[in-house]
Amino acid sequence: MNYGLIGHTGQMGKAIQEVMTDSRLVYTRDENGRNLIKRPEVIIDFSNRSALSETIKDCREFKCGLVIGTTALTEADFELLHKLAEEVPVVQSYNFSPGINLLKLILRQFSPYMKNWDVEIVEKHHNRKKDAPSGTAIMLQKELGREAKIHSLREGGIPGDHSIIFANDGEVLELSHRAISRKVFAIGAKEAANFVLKKEKGFFSYEEVIL
Repeated sequence: MNYGLIGHTGQMGKAIQEVMTDSRLVYTRDENGRNLIKRPEVIIDFSNRSALSETIKDCREFKCGLVIGTTALTEADFELLHKLAEEVPVVQSYNFSPGINLLKLILRQFSPYMKNWDVEIVEKHHNRKKDAPSGTAIMLQKELGREAKIHSLREGGIPGDHSIIFANDGEVLELSHRAISRKVFAIGAKEAANFVLKKEKGFFSYEEVIL
């Protein structure tokens, strides 16, 4: 696979390169400009939303698919991505770990039975993460189907911890997921890139990649 990577010098960019050893990095773009060796078959973007418009232009220029894990996207950003998906395949997720996506399914199935329970979400990330709450926490909140307060902590080098805490007068039920390293997200991005190569166009979630 010939792939492009936006934000290749960042922590996620480096993690992605470590797992893509059977593929060739042929295109990069950052604040210093573009470096093109060959047309990429897919572009992976885990940078920030300020790069999104240029990433979309790249995908149209190269006629290649997109795997995007950028957080803090707006409704207008999603409109742009859905428009792009009319031309090329796009996989978007705020979290590319299989465990989080299984947690989404659990919440979707069982939260309707817990409407009378209080519920709040706690998310922890490294102290360099700029957005709060995390995109994953927002994604999990949507699966609850109701409002839930989100508590955000930014400490040390935590890759990502998420807990959904249900409580009533007599008991507490806590569902948690902990990412031990960024490698799990990089592997997920690689799976999504392989998925994109098999599609002509369309907008997909990571959940659709793994299920």
